[in-house]
Amino acid sequence: MLTREEFHKLLEQGVRLLDGATGSNLQKIGMPRGCCTEEWVLANPEKLVALQRAYAEAGSQILYAPTFQAQPIALEQVCLHNHTEQINAQLVALSKQAAPGCLIAGDLTTLATFADSWDENNFDLLVENYRRQIRGLVDGGADILVAETLMYPLEAEAIFTAAEMENAGSVMYSFTMQADGSLFSGRDAGPVLQELEQSGAAAVGFNCVAADMMTPYLVARLRRFVKGPLLCKPNAGIPVIESDNLPHYPMLPAEFAEIAVECVKMGASLLGGCCGTTPEHIAAVKKKL
Repeated sequence: MLTREEFHKLLEQGVRLLDGATGSNLQKIGMPRGCCTEEWVLANPEKLVALQRAYAEAGSQILYAPTFQAQPIALEQVCLHNHTEQINAQLVALSKQAAPGCLIAGDLTTLATFADSWDENNFDLLVENYRRQIRGLVDGGADILVAETLMYPLEAEAIFTAAEMENAGSVMYSFTMQADGSLFSGRDAGPVLQELEQSGAAAVGFNCVAADMMTPYLVARLRRFVKGPLLCKPNAGIPVIESDNLPHYPMLPAEFAEIAVECVKMGASLLGGCCGTTPEHIAAVKKKL
């Protein structure tokens, strides 16, 4: 894995493009809603390979492996928790096969789905879940780790602890947050990101925030607290539920690219898309840049 210093050296070359959505695009090509994404991908590897190759061709330089909820507590729902490490390693290896010219980020996420809240009483449970996942991501050859869609600072602390225990390299931390820069736990995101950066995070920022003309101002607000790499990965607007009962994101690639470039002007250095974004959105951003 890249060290923090090696990763920052890479970013000296300019803005790095991340990928866009995975789940919403896989649903378009047949993945049932509500299934275990990791299990479905391993059964249909060609679908993921095609999507990630499309992102690489669009200009993505860092791809997220499809390991979003590949923690034991989540995999237990489909009786796969005993294979946590192997599943994470296999999905990273599959991503590396799909796009050998890209860096592959091992993807971790919030565990808020499995608890009403997190506090110090279950910190050890968090650490153990993330530690097993990180072990598999490292074994699979991940170049970097990314903890995304986090909701609670305690989750980031647990991931930080687990990564240290597994001797992992660079870790990026990305929270979902309100447009005013407050976390869903109620805390102001700026000081939380600042503390993570000072503790050794490779990059900090946000994802799963609806892209609109206020998004660049969110970047600017966070930049007052963050000195190093700032990650920006918004959704393609606000979703609309249509007749198929699936969320549809209305923002077209050109409009998304306009907002993304404004985010760069405000200080974003890692740029991609979250829910509803496609390879076309990433291609539009690359062209606009």
